[in-house]
Amino acid sequence: MNPENPGLVCRPQRSLYGLKQDSRQWYVRLYSFLISHGYKQCASCYYLFLKHQHNSITTFLVYVDDIDLSGNNFTEILNITHLLDNAFKLKDLGDLSFFLGFEVARTSTGINLC
Repeated sequence: MNPENPGLVCRPQRSLYGLKQDSRQWYVRLYSFLISHGYKQCASCYYLFLKHQHNSITTFLVYVDDIDLSGNNFTEILNITHLLDNAFKLKDLGDLSFFLGFEVARTSTGINLC
């Protein structure tokens, strides 16, 4: 909001976070990339992509510029991570510890969300 004129909204001169592309265009590019590599967009959650192969599943969750990639096929995870890095120059932050305000804690009995 514009404090001088409360009814007006400011238009940014450049993209937020210094992105070279508009965020919508980035998402379209990411969407096309995932679809071309066998992922399907979830009908009820448009930022969740799934890939089923034989007895394995890989999930790809996107929120703004954060990505959570998980599944039971480690080879697929390494493959898609490598392809994503080549296409988008990703920064791998390692095991998930926080996502969307949730703390992710790993124990010997499973994963807990706090």
